Amino acid sequence: MGRLSTHVLDTARGKPAAGVRITLYRISGQNHRKLKEVVTNADGRTDAPLLEGEALQAGSYELVFCAGDYLRASGQAGEGILFLDEIPIRFGVPDAGQHYHVPLLISPFGYSTYRGS
Repeated sequence: MGRLSTHVLDTARGKPAAGVRITLYRISGQNHRKLKEVVTNADGRTDAPLLEGEALQAGSYELVFCAGDYLRASGQAGEGILFLDEIPIRFGVPDAGQHYHVPLLISPFGYSTYRGS
């Protein structure tokens, strides 16, 4: 059974990023269909997989992480224009039977992601 999961780590503070709002979209051409909006828990993870089983289909998806809100709330950014605010990560799911884990590592001035396990 396939599933999609994520988590967010604050690399500047060396701990999970709790309270990050994440929106999941299904991408089809120019169409973005919102599937879900979640907030990370104290471990920087969602309480359940974003998608699993038949809900996960092969295709293109996008996760939008509201990093700016988190950085402000954690005291790492001021009220002005941020270098990083919303971070979109677009990725493909070629085989809906697999587990796709899309972590985000953030700091006020950089981020990285990879296909995790």
